[in-house]
Amino acid sequence: MKFVQKLINERFARRAARCMQIVFYFLIGFLALCTVLSFMGRQTFSLHTSTEHFERAIYAEADHDPLSRGMTVHMGDDIHVWTGDSDQIDLAVQIGLALMYAVHTVPIMFAFWFLSRVFSNIHKGRVFTEENACCLLFYGLLQFAAAVVVPFIKLLICWLTNLVSDNRLSIATGQAMLNMLIPGIAFIVAAYIIHYGVHLQDEVDHTL
Repeated sequence: MKFVQKLINERFARRAARCMQIVFYFLIGFLALCTVLSFMGRQTFSLHTSTEHFERAIYAEADHDPLSRGMTVHMGDDIHVWTGDSDQIDLAVQIGLALMYAVHTVPIMFAFWFLSRVFSNIHKGRVFTEENACCLLFYGLLQFAAAVVVPFIKLLICWLTNLVSDNRLSIATGQAMLNMLIPGIAFIVAAYIIHYGVHLQDEVDHTL
């Protein structure tokens, strides 16, 4: 019991919140770097040529040597590219892949930023505030959008890419929908709890 009390005391909570704020800033920077790598052609996918199949191919590589696959990114979806008669991947496919990766990472980056604001306020001793409620709400909504809306946007980008490309691109997405949907709903509920607590505090202050 004493150990639990030490963990939930204000001094420890503020220090932990400060550490988490720094962690989320690092994660945002890491996702931004990964997005840049994707636009540079460093995103992996399954490549099907007329003669061979490569599991972790990237647009930027001149050959398929495993050593050329350093500093690559993968968004967790099952992506396949079939080349045409020339066995070359055209630019339209690379643009489509990069756009899908950006659609995957940008909502998460914004969600992490809103959550970092909550930890920043907790570090400053501001817990039950409307700003925290709004940030938690936006985080939950972005997680919900990433789980439900983003997979359909990826499929739309894939379809549009196939319209203008000589290659064929396919994607199987949405596998992590529940893993993102349930926490998103939980944070929306947490936002309501914070908002309700702020409202009760205002009533108490006006009564006194």
